[in-house]
Amino acid sequence: MIAHLLKPELDELIQKKEWITIKDALEDVPAVDIAELLEELEPHVAVVIFRLLKKSKAADVFTYLSSSKGGELLEIFSRQQLSDVMNNLEPDERVALMEELPGDLTQKMLNSMDPDNIAQVRRLLGYPAESVGRLMTTNYVRIKKDWTVSRSFEHIRKFGRSAETLNVIYVVDEDEKLIDDLRLNQLILAEPDTKIMDIMDNTFEALSAFDDQEEAVRMLSKYDRVALPVVDSGGILVGIVTVDDVLDVAEEETTEDMQLMAGMSALDRNYSETPITQMVTKRIGWLILLFLGQMFTVTAMAGYEDTLAAAAILALFIPMIISSGGNSGSQAATLIIRSISTDDLKMSDWKRVLGRELVSGLLLGSILGFLGTIVIGFWMILRGDPFTLALGLQALTVGTSLIGVVLFGNMSGSMLPFIMSKLGFDPAVTSAPFVATLVDVTGIIIYFSVAVFLLTGVVL
Repeated sequence: MIAHLLKPELDELIQKKEWITIKDALEDVPAVDIAELLEELEPHVAVVIFRLLKKSKAADVFTYLSSSKGGELLEIFSRQQLSDVMNNLEPDERVALMEELPGDLTQKMLNSMDPDNIAQVRRLLGYPAESVGRLMTTNYVRIKKDWTVSRSFEHIRKFGRSAETLNVIYVVDEDEKLIDDLRLNQLILAEPDTKIMDIMDNTFEALSAFDDQEEAVRMLSKYDRVALPVVDSGGILVGIVTVDDVLDVAEEETTEDMQLMAGMSALDRNYSETPITQMVTKRIGWLILLFLGQMFTVTAMAGYEDTLAAAAILALFIPMIISSGGNSGSQAATLIIRSISTDDLKMSDWKRVLGRELVSGLLLGSILGFLGTIVIGFWMILRGDPFTLALGLQALTVGTSLIGVVLFGNMSGSMLPFIMSKLGFDPAVTSAPFVATLVDVTGIIIYFSVAVFLLTGVVL
């Protein structure tokens, strides 16, 4: 909002080259809003604006820029400007940036950093991709259990300025193993000469540096923390993960799941930054697979060609039948996928889910089946068909088929996420189009099987 209000005024000042006025105007503007302004400017102008910012604020602004805009600026930064930005970024922010940039810019970044920061980045890059180790920051404050509260505060005042958060202070032993974490208010309320071990409860929650980043999202949400410590396989404190970092991860994971559920491969970048050729590549594979899957539907219909010829009116209700099953399956799949991702359901809960979805599928199918029988019967009468046994049986065929199709859609949509997880795939790949295609084939078989059973000797 602020960015849009400043844009006309900023354009005018840029044309007049009133750089001092621009510097003063941007001093109190939040970093995220300045980033929005820079996104709309040409790179050579954005670089000039960037130089007007203080070093620490410039680094904050850079973290909010899109990867494409950040790459453009990196290419034309002076060596000193690049060094100022890179050395003021948090370690996890440097790693995230390097993962998105081409090799030449990554090397340029490394060459601009201090030796200590280079060592930090290389250590973080040594952890597996998508692991907590890549996400954590090494800027935190730790104290020893045999220190007094007074000495701890001296340490916090000395090293706290570079810490990403001071809400929680971590306690380590002589081997740097994590043994507790203390909220800052616990230290504030304690007497100055109190030993840290006297206010410890020796309980804490920690992440492993090798955990998946989704585990960090789950743990921070579960324990309602602003930060969690990260330990290595030996229990040694190696970093912390903060809530602002995991919010980005949660957004990326949600976006990826939504794209997978739409029946396409997840995009590597934002939509606006993805080339059309890559967009086509990400989507065409699933479209071909779903297209070939629909050939099974055609094959199933071809098997009932004689039935269709004898009772052509049945063809009118095919879209209604298969879409009802697809909708039911998509609902069930979405509910189960989300429940699995939020840990509401475990893999061992599949039997309980099977029972619940069997009952709910029967109820949903029965309601739609009853409604379908009544509606189709009245519709046939309104279009001028005489009320006969054949008409009643045809309406009953649609209603009965709806029960079977909706039940199958519910069962397949709820069980496929468990099956995919068991096979090692992301449950989100049991997408709505995938479930719908499966239900289309079985819907046709169920529909015409019911038709043959009810209408043989009457219409067929």
